Amino acid sequence: MNAAEKYQAELVQSEKDHHTPTAGAMSGHILANLFIQRNKLRQANYYLKGTAKGVSSQIADTIKKEDELFDRLNRLLLDEGEVIPTTTAEFTRYTMLEESGQLKYETTENILFTAVQDFNTQNLFVTRGIKLAEKEEKFALVVFLQALYGWLKAQSRLFQSFIGHDALEGLLEEDEED
Repeated sequence: MNAAEKYQAELVQSEKDHHTPTAGAMSGHILANLFIQRNKLRQANYYLKGTAKGVSSQIADTIKKEDELFDRLNRLLLDEGEVIPTTTAEFTRYTMLEESGQLKYETTENILFTAVQDFNTQNLFVTRGIKLAEKEEKFALVVFLQALYGWLKAQSRLFQSFIGHDALEGLLEEDEED
């Protein structure tokens, strides 16, 4: 098979995996969410103002860690023989996070709470990924995703503290409305 034929086969398999979810397909969503959130955190970090700039180095640390996690998950999926998303179009298609140029003009609280919501949205996919990886006996992926779940929860709590919120403040009400 040439490169074009291999990519067409990948697209066919990807479409199939999204109708019958697999750990690999769910991990593609997780990668896309990590990719997009890194952009959103950079946007937040560039546009925070006043006393909020005091958390800038912590946000930079979060971005650096997301970069590491993104690369580790990619390598882990390749180890499992999975195909990973590699283009901006694929990340845009698979993410469940919404980007907005308008966000940079919002209040500091709105900018940081959006990050909190994004950490929690990411964990919806991580928990599904854990269950699928357990079912498929991809144990290294299970271990990685469990650690990612804990890290995302910790980031959610940290960002909540930046805006004076308790760990779950504003999140439970949203869940109850759904």
